[in-house]
Amino acid sequence: MTTIGWDLGGAHLKAALADSEGRLQRVVQVPCPLWQGLDRLEAAVAEATARLGHAERHHVTMTGELADLFADRTEGVVRLAAAMAARLDGEIRLYAGPAGWATVSDAARLADRIASANWYAVVDFVAARVDRGLFLDIGSTTTDVVAFDQGHPRPAGMTDAQRLVADELVYSGVVRTPVMALAARLPYAGAQHGVMAEIFATTADVYRLTGALPDGADQHPSADGRDKSPEASARRLLRQIGWDFSADRMEAVRDLARYLAECQLRRIHDAAARVVSGTALGAEACLVGCGVGRFLAVPLAVRLGLSGMVEFGDLFDASPELRRRAGDCAPAAVLALAHAPP
Repeated sequence: MTTIGWDLGGAHLKAALADSEGRLQRVVQVPCPLWQGLDRLEAAVAEATARLGHAERHHVTMTGELADLFADRTEGVVRLAAAMAARLDGEIRLYAGPAGWATVSDAARLADRIASANWYAVVDFVAARVDRGLFLDIGSTTTDVVAFDQGHPRPAGMTDAQRLVADELVYSGVVRTPVMALAARLPYAGAQHGVMAEIFATTADVYRLTGALPDGADQHPSADGRDKSPEASARRLLRQIGWDFSADRMEAVRDLARYLAECQLRRIHDAAARVVSGTALGAEACLVGCGVGRFLAVPLAVRLGLSGMVEFGDLFDASPELRRRAGDCAPAAVLALAHAPP
């Protein structure tokens, strides 16, 4: 059977197609601002299916139930499951983490297991292929930090609330995170500036200026709705501390962006160090990195004293381009290859 793995996020929809022999064929990511309405999901699913083609089976995971479109998570899970059932032909299974698989009719009863379980699917996949280590999925909005060894994930928490407490879920990503969430004060022009509590700039602007932002990672409008040139990013970043942009300030703004990148790296490092401190992984353990922000995983592996960084996409038997896309859309790629009961 051909299978599509679906990861329904609050800002993006990710999907991957595997053929009947379990080989990854295509992976796509489509903007899906779910907070604006379920019609955004319907449009994103239509675009993804047009690009992927027909499949006989669909495996669905989600984090979009968190969108404030829904009164609570249960409503979100139920409505997202129903929306997918209305849009897709073929067999549909919902991923419920360690509980296994659920049908659309099970959505309300198992909502707490289905909600935000996508990370577990990926760590479970990794743990079956790598002896021991730390898993990092650094995405556009969040970062997952989970230890694994002896073929199993070793999370301290399962729900979002538990994972936030355990530092296994860090609400910081390389595209959509507001700059005001990275630091309270910023050094510029020889002084420390307070950061305005406004979404004038995001981490997409930061990494565009450092040169680290991957092509295609920034799929949503900028904070001011204007273009995404380095100059426009510099203008947004300076507005965050009350300055106006001029061409002679560009290099100083790049220094500011590098400082902000370090602030984010430090936050993720602190979370990862806490997770590692509660394990017995040892120095031979590696770091497995995925997500559009996995470029941060290389310095993090060094800081944490791990043996090195393994690209998640390299765990797939696929072309270099497909491996790269699998690294960007890990839960969708994993679910496309997963086996669910008939």
